[in-house]
Amino acid sequence: MNKKLLIIGFVWPEPQSSAAGSRMMQLIEIFKSKNYDITFATACAKSDNAFDLKEIGVKIENIVLNDSSFDVFVKELNPNVVLFDRFMIEEQFGWRVAANCPKALRILDTEDLHCLRRGRHQALKDNTVFDISYLYNDTAKREVASIYRCDLSIIISEVEMGILSQQFHVSDGLLCYLPFLVDSISQKSQKALPDFKKREHFITIGNFLHQPNVDGLIHLKENIWPLIRKKLPKAEIHIYGAYVTEHAKQLNNEKEGFIIKGYADNVSSLMQNYKICLIPLRYGAGLKGKILDAMLNGVPCVTTSIGAEGMYGNLEPNGFIEDAPEDFAEKAVELYNNKIFWAGKQKLGINIINIRFDKQLYTKDFLLKVENTQNALEIHRRNNFTGSMLMHHTMQSTKFMSRWIEEKNKKE
Repeated sequence: MNKKLLIIGFVWPEPQSSAAGSRMMQLIEIFKSKNYDITFATACAKSDNAFDLKEIGVKIENIVLNDSSFDVFVKELNPNVVLFDRFMIEEQFGWRVAANCPKALRILDTEDLHCLRRGRHQALKDNTVFDISYLYNDTAKREVASIYRCDLSIIISEVEMGILSQQFHVSDGLLCYLPFLVDSISQKSQKALPDFKKREHFITIGNFLHQPNVDGLIHLKENIWPLIRKKLPKAEIHIYGAYVTEHAKQLNNEKEGFIIKGYADNVSSLMQNYKICLIPLRYGAGLKGKILDAMLNGVPCVTTSIGAEGMYGNLEPNGFIEDAPEDFAEKAVELYNNKIFWAGKQKLGINIINIRFDKQLYTKDFLLKVENTQNALEIHRRNNFTGSMLMHHTMQSTKFMSRWIEEKNKKE
């Protein structure tokens, strides 16, 4: 009999809209490779951009927050593994899973460290340099508690693995480093990529509901693009992303070559038309799916230290890393004009994909860690006394709050 995996999603996966959506599809693929029967459940409404999970044999289920109907559902399903999509979901449903399916392995997919992103955002608002004092915020208390309550947590960035280990003293036994997982780029695929002469203009891409993307776009429009445009008066920057807001539409200015394009149906075929990808993020966390997409499609990048974090390791980047607007613009122009330079950076991107993000490098070890933890779950949890303690108190507090909300909802 096949093992069963329950994924409790924050939202329905939208791989064409966000890196988080692509990431979820990668995790589903891993478990499908081991013949898990997968059920995806969420309390979120489905959008038009949601991936059709039924098409790949994944069962879907609508669930309700603060409602005991979930207890009945999860007990009947009786999954071997439960994957929580972000710590907020574990807060809502983790105690219910623990109570009704105590033998199920509980895995948290962090996506990125929310406390790190929040701390950086606050430092930016304070107009100061981020330091570790910004890391110890209320989000960190919730997020790290969630990591302890789970049996394993998937961490997408080596930098964030280090933060959890060094700053929060989380045991390595609770953490799994699992970056973006893609197929390696073959020689044939490399040769098929359009060359320098067949490409033009700049591109940037990102979901408009994600605030770091919006901040980066405004930074690009006000502080960087005018410097590039001054040197390259015929160049344009095309901005793609799902859920374009009215504020974003107001940034559109065709005379300045700053053009909001909106949702992209096929990122790969689209990106191969462009010379350079600009990622001027000023705060954020995790890995940047837009840089991964750029490397997969042979597009050199100019980004910031925030954008580059965790992407390149010790390897030379597929472009430049600059935080000052003047330096950022200068490197963008230099890369745009120099064919030989550009081709070299394109090859570096392909090298990074094959060395750091080839799914064959990580899938087997991850599945082995899941299996080994399942097989020694009682010992694993005994060694994680902090997690057991936190789960005990969560059950005493969250459980009664949730039941109070449920009763209140019935009366209304």
